[in-house]
Amino acid sequence: MGKWVAGILAVLLLSVGAYAASNAAEKASRTAKPEIVIDRSKSGDKCVEETSFMRKNHMKLLMHQRDDTMHKGIRTEKHSLKNCVNCHASSKDNSVLGSDEHFCQGCHTYASVKLDCWECHASKPKQSASAPVAHPVPAPATQVGADRK
Repeated sequence: MGKWVAGILAVLLLSVGAYAASNAAEKASRTAKPEIVIDRSKSGDKCVEETSFMRKNHMKLLMHQRDDTMHKGIRTEKHSLKNCVNCHASSKDNSVLGSDEHFCQGCHTYASVKLDCWECHASKPKQSASAPVAHPVPAPATQVGADRK
């Protein structure tokens, strides 16, 4: 009877070891969740909605905002794409795109969802009015017929 119990224990230990090894291999092969850093100095202490709500519903909010703005002429900031970009742009390059470390691109890459917002919209906040803007220097005007006398 002792050999029989020892055999069962050996099988159980091997099974548990195999299960643990397969779990570790599975976890190692999964895509890591994006680790996005949000600069709270720009956005305050929290988002306009709870994080779990925004993860599930941000696209619905943006589409509703788009419909209100484009079809009804109603412009509000709370759920606007501009407001999102202003708060979630990276402090490194002031953009929500560029690599998987950026807010929008990181999450959408993880979820395998195509980002098509940026075909029309800016991925960086506009410069504030106080920031210097470089304007091109116009070329000197030429006089028509100046070389004729």
